[in-house]
Amino acid sequence: METTGFTSSSPLLGFHYRPDDRHYRQDDLARWLPRLQRLGAQWLVLQAPPRRAVPEHFLRELLAAEIWPVLHLDWRPAELPPLQDVRLLLETYARWGVRHVVLFNHPNQRAFWQGGRWAQQNLVERFLDLFLPLAGEALRAGLTPVFPPLQTGGDYWDTAFLRAALERMKRRDADGVLHVLVIGAQAWAADRPVDWGSGGPERWPGVRPYFTPPDEQDQRGFRVADWYDAVVRSVLAQPRPILLFEMGALPGERQVERVLTMSRLLRREAVSGHAPLPDTVVGGAFAWLTGEEDRPAGVRWYSPDGDPLPLAEAWAQRLAQRASATAKSSPEAAAIRHYVLLPSYEWGIAEAHWRAVRPLLRLEKPAVGFSLEEARLAQRVTVVGSEQDFPESELRRLRAAGCVVERILPDGITLASGEGESIPPERGAYDDK
Repeated sequence: METTGFTSSSPLLGFHYRPDDRHYRQDDLARWLPRLQRLGAQWLVLQAPPRRAVPEHFLRELLAAEIWPVLHLDWRPAELPPLQDVRLLLETYARWGVRHVVLFNHPNQRAFWQGGRWAQQNLVERFLDLFLPLAGEALRAGLTPVFPPLQTGGDYWDTAFLRAALERMKRRDADGVLHVLVIGAQAWAADRPVDWGSGGPERWPGVRPYFTPPDEQDQRGFRVADWYDAVVRSVLAQPRPILLFEMGALPGERQVERVLTMSRLLRREAVSGHAPLPDTVVGGAFAWLTGEEDRPAGVRWYSPDGDPLPLAEAWAQRLAQRASATAKSSPEAAAIRHYVLLPSYEWGIAEAHWRAVRPLLRLEKPAVGFSLEEARLAQRVTVVGSEQDFPESELRRLRAAGCVVERILPDGITLASGEGESIPPERGAYDDK
């Protein structure tokens, strides 16, 4: 099970950037890209404004760092631009390298509809009148549409809304969309255990819309994918990829433990007492990387100025513990404080690479080698060479092992450090009118 850039065998870890669409300047990128790299982020959810594009430089810098930008068109029906304007936006995003767009957010909530539209009949049909034209335009632009995450539970029970939407899409002969559709799911645990609802409706058959028996559990938690996967298979007779959004838990003494458990399950690690996530899950994004001070600090990883909050601090501690465990398991590696990783070619070592690293060798006398496995055992790694020599995905694996990583290009320029610093680079519903 996969969709462009995502695969169920190795689901991608991501984050929601901010709950607004105003922080896409170069200095924002210089501040947050190194922190995303330090967290090991592989995709990032960006709020896309309805009448202007997220800047090209912001998207391309993320892609260069091998972080997939996923654009969230979190628009209300009343603020939709004309369809031809949306078409231009989507074509532009596709040309800049974007591959996924999330269309709308929580349409099963009264607040989504505003005014008296909620009370009108055929709510799901009216939502599809909004969703399918945009999904079709996304497909024609070369993008993959993502069905929006629903509010779990919600004013219109989310599993019932999802089932009705899929059934109506089949009846509308929307196979072109269904064939590539990715299902979005809100995986917010609130104050519930991480394994709440694990096993889905097969394990908890007594759950009904708006009624969960006292001795049963429902979909309103991190294991929402167990339930959505069952709905998708029952309607379409085949699975669809699932992206988890808004992962996290309410602040409290067990918040950090729950978040770390979620990340381990997402990485397909075996966690005692927890069943694996469905094999249809291809990625998950934690909320929020940062946000304004008036939002609860417990659901942000960093302050707006970039200072780590408890979640980011716990994450850094986990990486340090993993690095320490690796060092202890290999005593000879514990002494490697700094490793310079050079590319090796059949004809030898490039003179430009030696020139770039020579000042560092004189100053610090680090260990020098050509092995990524050796580099993983060091506290700090300086990678010499371009993306062609060492792709960003390999640097991400070094950071995941607890290494502080920086890259030196053959011209001597040092790029983003794993310590968190970097050198900045120089009308209404649609119809057929």
